[in-house]
Amino acid sequence: MTRSLRLASALVFIRVLVGFVVVALPAHSGESLAPALRARVDTSVQAVLARTGVPSASIALVRNHAIVYANAYGWAQLEPRRVATPPMRYAIGSITKEFTAAAVLLLQEGGRLSVDDPAGKWITGLGPAADVSIRSLLSHTSGIRDYWPQDYDPPAMLKPVTIEEIASGWANQPLDFATGSAWQYSNTGYVVAGMIAEKAAREPLFQLMRARIFEPLHMVSVFDFDAAPLPAGDASGYTRYALGPPRPAVKEGRGWLFAAAQLAMSASDLARWDIALIERRLLSSASLRDLTTEVRLANGVGTGYGLGLDVQLDSGRRVLKHGGEVGGFTAENRIYPDDGVAIVVLTNEDATDAYDTIADELAELMLVADSPADAAAVAGAKHMFSELQRGHIDPAHLTANARSYFSAVALADFKSSLGPLGDPVEFTLKRSARRGGLITRVYDISFSNKKLKAVVRAMPDGRIEQYTVSAK
Repeated sequence: MTRSLRLASALVFIRVLVGFVVVALPAHSGESLAPALRARVDTSVQAVLARTGVPSASIALVRNHAIVYANAYGWAQLEPRRVATPPMRYAIGSITKEFTAAAVLLLQEGGRLSVDDPAGKWITGLGPAADVSIRSLLSHTSGIRDYWPQDYDPPAMLKPVTIEEIASGWANQPLDFATGSAWQYSNTGYVVAGMIAEKAAREPLFQLMRARIFEPLHMVSVFDFDAAPLPAGDASGYTRYALGPPRPAVKEGRGWLFAAAQLAMSASDLARWDIALIERRLLSSASLRDLTTEVRLANGVGTGYGLGLDVQLDSGRRVLKHGGEVGGFTAENRIYPDDGVAIVVLTNEDATDAYDTIADELAELMLVADSPADAAAVAGAKHMFSELQRGHIDPAHLTANARSYFSAVALADFKSSLGPLGDPVEFTLKRSARRGGLITRVYDISFSNKKLKAVVRAMPDGRIEQYTVSAK
């Protein structure tokens, strides 16, 4: 279940990763990653696991609408040790919300309900929440109080609960805010939405999702993690107290996960769902628009969230994503629909940011390092920065405007202010866009005690029109 995740320290025990193991399966398509890129992916994931001490990770990468790489790293279980392999299932936590929202939209397509129905039309005893719409439940704008804001499992959550008890205990309270006036993550809202889906479909939610989503997309590994722990052949979940060793996590009691976080599956099966979204399959155009369009508040402010999906721009690219966390597991799912790319990362430790760090690094490898144009631009910008640290720049690489900008005074200031910083620790492309006929790229430049931003605007022929540097 996605909860507010704490920052994980880089100084953690790594002894569990001695004898580190990597197991890969062939991609399920005619395309695969180049050997050099596969090696960089493997190195990146292994390095994050080594830094954080997270026992294992399973990944799946999509390009051109196909799974091009599936791999697993580390240990699915520590005592006795079992190697992580790509077919293993991991709990995906709140990534489940994508599927709950899709199931509701499929019911709407069939005329069973409307996402603009008030919740009270379907569920009795909701008190102030009776008037909130299903859409507001799925977009976290309902105002219904979240029953699980903690980054751990309170004692009550280790015991079974009914979904009716969750609804009566949390949904039947005063709203935290007027519906539509704010955005606040609420697992309770998804429990109520799942209850509505079951009423409209006249069948259990998991059965509905299996028939309408998992079977059509050949997602054969999907498991109801709310109903039971993962079988012995799958990944085991771990937790960690501060910088201590990983310890076996205790699973939440039955009922607490339900529509908010009940699913477990392999990384490749989650990637199959991503491919269906990229290819605009399964859902109608109207449903897909509802799922992936940012919901706005009553005051016009965007929430950055659709229905079960974060909707953002990342480095100028549209990305649909969601994280997930339950006891013992964290996960990240990112879809770049306009690029035909998706990244799935599943890990078997909770309260860690390793999954997010891995996804960040894989996104850079898939979308920047493996893009010839972007990779060349990054290399050129980094080289030019190094030259500017020495007070030099080749005028042949500049437009007439840029040559005017880089006067003797400007070059002297670049040298005196940037030269003493030494070599950057990181030089990262953060976003790109087009403006005024120029290609604009923004870079983050990090040193041990300073962070800078560089804005580089280039002509289509590669000549630099602007290279400015400022402090962050």
